[in-house]
Amino acid sequence: MIEKRTLMKFLTFCADYEQHPEEYQDHKDCTFSEFLQSKRLSPSLQHFVLCSIAMVSRSTNTIDGLRATQHFLRCLGRYGNTPFLFHMYGLGEIPQCFCRMSAVFGGIYCLHHSLRGLLLDAQTSECVAVIDSRGKRIRCRHVVIEDSYLPESACADVCYRQISRAILITDRSVLRSDTDQEISVLTFSPDDEGQTTVHLTELCSSTNTCIKHTYLVHLTCPSSKTTAREDLEPIVKKLFTLDSEEVGLDSDQEKPQAMWVLYFNMRDSSGVERQSYTGLPANVYVCSGPDSCLGYDGAVQQVRSLYTFIHVIYGRVVATAPHVSK
Repeated sequence: MIEKRTLMKFLTFCADYEQHPEEYQDHKDCTFSEFLQSKRLSPSLQHFVLCSIAMVSRSTNTIDGLRATQHFLRCLGRYGNTPFLFHMYGLGEIPQCFCRMSAVFGGIYCLHHSLRGLLLDAQTSECVAVIDSRGKRIRCRHVVIEDSYLPESACADVCYRQISRAILITDRSVLRSDTDQEISVLTFSPDDEGQTTVHLTELCSSTNTCIKHTYLVHLTCPSSKTTAREDLEPIVKKLFTLDSEEVGLDSDQEKPQAMWVLYFNMRDSSGVERQSYTGLPANVYVCSGPDSCLGYDGAVQQVRSLYTFIHVIYGRVVATAPHVSK
């Protein structure tokens, strides 16, 4: 009961922490973990807040930790008891959702037209049109483009970080429950200073991402070692059985069996500054690809910043432009 009261008092503070700067003013330069210790939270409560509520690493600073905790609390109760929503059929539904929402506001999608190049004005060096895969020219005032579409020459001076990922198909859930139709979210805070926080998402068949009686598991973290396997295999071995010969005689003690495992690294273009790109036209704006975070907060913030910048600088928003380009 004492721990419960301590936790509720702390969460009440986090819900509107901006109104009480005196509570964290002296800890701005500290880690969130150190701030939790200063609030006399027990080790178990500190772990609970870090891994299950804020879902941040021990090295996260105090302000980011408070912001993450507040975000979690504000999401509670909006669509049921959980603060999370997951899209059916996987990540591919997000672009489709954007496509339909964009169409409501006058956006036009050119299907089966990939981008081949940009056409620049010789005098202003601004992009005046894009050339698609069929050689057609589409005029434009602004171009918002994903990092991977840029030519290698434009990215030559960019120092990219890497993301380590693992995908598994398993025969049962890591969460022992009465139902087999649940989505599990786990956060692994590193024990060693050189390691990074790992996010695990386990999807059941009701999400239409895998067949019945199987589970699809994603593990993601910022790369800290040479390969994704080095980063993620210790956690995979801790949670899953990789070899059928390792299955114990007592079925109640068995870990989920991994039937298929894939490790890979991918480029992390989030956080790359515009000036890092070489020869980028003034009216071409770069969006990053996927980052290592659990949700889409970074992508949403990036879009808001770009939208505001274009609106302020040019006095005209992209949605009202007569020629829409990718």
